[in-house]
Amino acid sequence: MGRRILITGLDTFWGGRVAAALEADAGVEMVLGMGTGTPSVPLERTEYVRADSSYSLLARIVKATQVDTIVHTFLVVDSSAMSARAMHEINVIGTMNLLAAAGAADSSVRQVVVKSSSLVYGANPADPAWFSEDTPRSRPARSRLERSLVEVEGYVRDFTESNPEVTVSMLRFANVLGREITTPISRNLARGVMPCVAGFDPLIQFVAEDDAVRCLEAVVLGSIGGTYNVAGDGKIPVSEVASIGGARRLPISPLLTRQVAAPLIRLGWLDLPGELESLLRFGRGIDTSKLKATGFEFSTSSAGAVARCAETIRLRKAVGPHLAPYRYDADVEAFFKHSPAIVRSPAPLKTRSARSATAAGTARAARSTPHS
Repeated sequence: MGRRILITGLDTFWGGRVAAALEADAGVEMVLGMGTGTPSVPLERTEYVRADSSYSLLARIVKATQVDTIVHTFLVVDSSAMSARAMHEINVIGTMNLLAAAGAADSSVRQVVVKSSSLVYGANPADPAWFSEDTPRSRPARSRLERSLVEVEGYVRDFTESNPEVTVSMLRFANVLGREITTPISRNLARGVMPCVAGFDPLIQFVAEDDAVRCLEAVVLGSIGGTYNVAGDGKIPVSEVASIGGARRLPISPLLTRQVAAPLIRLGWLDLPGELESLLRFGRGIDTSKLKATGFEFSTSSAGAVARCAETIRLRKAVGPHLAPYRYDADVEAFFKHSPAIVRSPAPLKTRSARSATAAGTARAARSTPHS
């Protein structure tokens, strides 16, 4: 039998792109995705189950499907995306439910991969030039987002110690930029503006979205355990980010920065969540030598990731989106996957046929499994 993989956050950029990469691998028998919305990319073999934000059904799904790998991409890293309560529900409660399912006495799970963030290191004036995976924060986390991510990583470490038979990987990504992903920095660059804190021009890092997806794929398929920093080579000053991105710098007072920027944020002219403000003051550098020692190679540097994002922004401004965004339709997906009217080429992979699972289908599968 091939690998059986469950991916959280299938309806996000991360989950969708990782599922597309994994389902193309001949050694993967089945990919099952869970999410609160609908998938944002077309998928050929991946099954889909709609779930609540805390993944309360995950234990039943794992038991019914006997997956051997869980890839946890559904962690919030933008504090402006939702309320603090919703963020805690997703990050902390969702991860607790996931680890409980993976660590159950009769669990089939043998690998857990968690997409974390370099936000766990914070951004403070006492920080070292480079954070290794073992370097502690220079100051305790104060923002709700950073506290939630630190709490998540604590649960993951406890799980790792209690389940030595499971390969656990934690990937701490720097700021991701690219053609498809949307972040506070990419939204600002698209507006032609790069906020900065007056008197500060710190060095920061980026990772190209393609490298981020390739890294997750490599860790999953290679069963590479451990904690790893993920960022393109080099750190670049905020002023250079603005220059490469073709954006003008917008200096904001270093005193009461959030209050000064609040009117622009309310009008939708600027994105400046608290974690980005700290980064624009003090910067951050993470050492990726541990990841490179596994054999992984980045396709571009931090500056290259910004350049790719800027190229996409310029193209969209010039010609507009060249393709209509993908819209998931369960009935259409079921037709293409199962209809005898579809002419299919001989399958190159010896895999179980994929099914487009609805919540009702999931409930039926769960009811057919005896409860412990």
